[in-house]
Amino acid sequence: MPPQEPSPYGARLAKLRERIAEERLEAFLATSLPNVHYLTGFSGSAGVLLVTLGDSLLFTDPRYDLQAHEQVRESRVVITAGDALTAAAKRWNRSRLLRLGFESGAVSFQTHRGLRKLLPKKRLIPTAGWVETFRIEKDEGEIEQIRRAVAVASRAFSETLPLVRPGIREIEVAAEIEYRMRRYGAAQPSFETIVAFGERTALPHARAGARPLRTGECVLMDLGAILDGYVSDMTRTVFLGRPSRKASRMYQAVWEAQKEAEETVRAGVECATVDRAARRVLDRYGYGRYFTHSTGHGVGREIHELPRIAKKQHAVLPERAVITVEPGVYLPGFGGVRIEDVVVVRKTGAEILTQTPKDLTVL
Repeated sequence: MPPQEPSPYGARLAKLRERIAEERLEAFLATSLPNVHYLTGFSGSAGVLLVTLGDSLLFTDPRYDLQAHEQVRESRVVITAGDALTAAAKRWNRSRLLRLGFESGAVSFQTHRGLRKLLPKKRLIPTAGWVETFRIEKDEGEIEQIRRAVAVASRAFSETLPLVRPGIREIEVAAEIEYRMRRYGAAQPSFETIVAFGERTALPHARAGARPLRTGECVLMDLGAILDGYVSDMTRTVFLGRPSRKASRMYQAVWEAQKEAEETVRAGVECATVDRAARRVLDRYGYGRYFTHSTGHGVGREIHELPRIAKKQHAVLPERAVITVEPGVYLPGFGGVRIEDVVVVRKTGAEILTQTPKDLTVL
């Protein structure tokens, strides 16, 4: 019988152990829940992972006893009546090993002080971005999960669009989108759904409010779904009634900028190159200074992951990274346009997961 392929979690833990050894540590403490989920498959809201060169222990509380034993395959589960982090620290304190790496970005000052008290004779070594860097390059199973999350959000958007009519409020549109995403399997939205009308579309992260929609206005919708632990993210901008010449020109500029950026995406290209492609188009239209955020970001277990698709980001896109491409233009007092897709980085270019049409849409 041929040997079985290692599970994704086994392969991820093996990569982490290589890094632990390279850095001359003896163990690693994962406290960031997205990283714990990535390394173990455990999706509970309370868990800490202690990884040594020869073992891996997931500490969680009795609420998650059954769930942890069902989900976790490549690590041992330790159920503790008290705090999971305290239990992990006490287990480490009983060992003869000294050098423990911890996630500096996920540990508060107060928590660090607590660890120092629990581990007075151990060396706590801060680390940054180890697991997050591993998470950039997805496996095909992860990509399929993201693809499904994208499809759920796209379906919810398409079904909500016919309900957008004069008098409807931003918050009602957001509620309709989120209801449909949950109906089609989403655990929850990836983030608070953004819906903005008229001049409020010039706010890149506008919160949906009670403002009613009027004929002739722009509608910006930014939404995403969490499905089986993976997220999606998309933005579309539509018009209730025929847009003005100024609004149509702005939409055309953003559409061309997004197209140019997506055509630049491929394995081996610098992140800044993709960002620059979008900005060149908007500069040509005279909108460069109104593009006030980066062109994209990674998505996966979190809505904002590495890599950043932005100026001065010289990291190279690896094959199977999953990123957004989302240029926008925001004119104060007038309105804004953003178009956003989720794409997979391939050797031959971008595989666009978001299939929702991007032609200028008039309702």
